[in-house]
Amino acid sequence: MSEIRDITLAESGARKIEWVRKNMPLLRNLELEFEREKPFAGKRIALSIHLEAKTAYLCKVLAAGGAEMYITGSNPLSTQDDIAAALVECGLNVYAWYGATDEEYNRHISSVLEHDTNIIIDDGGDLVHMLHTKYQDKICHVIGGCEETTTGIIRLIAMEKAGELKFPMVLVNNAECKHFFDNRYGTGQSVWDGIMRTTNLIVAGKVVVVAGYGWCGKGVAMRAKGLGAQVIVTEVNPVKAIEAVMDGFDVMPMKEAAALGDFFVTVTGCSGVITEEDFRVMKNGAILSNAGHFDVEVDVKGLKEIALETREERKNIMGYRIDEERWIYVLGEGRLVNLACGDGHPAEIMDMSFAIQALSAKYLVEHAGNLTEKIIQVPREVDEEVAARKLAYMGKKIDTLTQEQVAYLNSSAV
Repeated sequence: MSEIRDITLAESGARKIEWVRKNMPLLRNLELEFEREKPFAGKRIALSIHLEAKTAYLCKVLAAGGAEMYITGSNPLSTQDDIAAALVECGLNVYAWYGATDEEYNRHISSVLEHDTNIIIDDGGDLVHMLHTKYQDKICHVIGGCEETTTGIIRLIAMEKAGELKFPMVLVNNAECKHFFDNRYGTGQSVWDGIMRTTNLIVAGKVVVVAGYGWCGKGVAMRAKGLGAQVIVTEVNPVKAIEAVMDGFDVMPMKEAAALGDFFVTVTGCSGVITEEDFRVMKNGAILSNAGHFDVEVDVKGLKEIALETREERKNIMGYRIDEERWIYVLGEGRLVNLACGDGHPAEIMDMSFAIQALSAKYLVEHAGNLTEKIIQVPREVDEEVAARKLAYMGKKIDTLTQEQVAYLNSSAV
């Protein structure tokens, strides 16, 4: 039995899902293949990803392959209630609603895991974590899982190093078609979609501080530059810092950048990136947002403690008065700004990422019982298949190696 906010919203959700379906040709093709082949027949899939239209279509594709789906969101502010209703209307099992409390969110995660699921599709690691803590007796049913995010992979690697990870996990985020496109172009666009939609402010001529210059940070900085902003990057990795400099950005510590920024975007996957000492020196009107998975990069709790006054300025904008004249604003409670304040990545980008998710889940089923490693990279052939299919749908062609070139590349003459 599902647990959603309002089943009468299903028609609105169905229209959203149909819109993204029209713009996700890879998943459309996989849906047809899965309907014929039924690779997930008799399998139960537990999925925790931001519950919006593109995720919903992935769920429908997996269900077309014979999977019995148990679905929840991976962030209380990214779940869309009409999407949840539409999935329930289609016969899928959903436990999620917008604005869930911590207790409700954990209850929804638990509800998904109570059905002896075989495949885990996770975004941030909450399903895997709860399985290993609260539901250890159900691990025996799990073939393996897939992880969507950098943050989730960090958690998985820590578990694997500690000898705690009990089943194989495919690192979907590490696929080239994921981090090159989803993280750079998807995050780059959707972060600014969320910020601009929520604030209705111009970016051109402003100073943007991007904390972290991984693939997501590169995308956010690149799009900010394209919008006419002056971009400052903060980093802890000297190699990434040099890369940011050579990409044309200024680089400095956060304690220096804090006094200069108009917009701040944290995208590190770490905690305590912007803290009280930074708040104390920020400009009046500074706008803070986070694009990392968990709401720990901007110390919102610490900001509340030092604020003399708080008030909601607009939907998803909370203001904090630091002294007599200075206000600092936080978007989406410091949660993922592109989802808390927007619709997430473009459909064409998630088409690639979710195709990798679907094919990786299929790979786990096909190799059930034969996978000895707990941490598994996306097979190269899956990455290349997704890229080749995407190029074909875009009407693009590429060269192929001749037999002579293949022989040359595999010879000692190279």
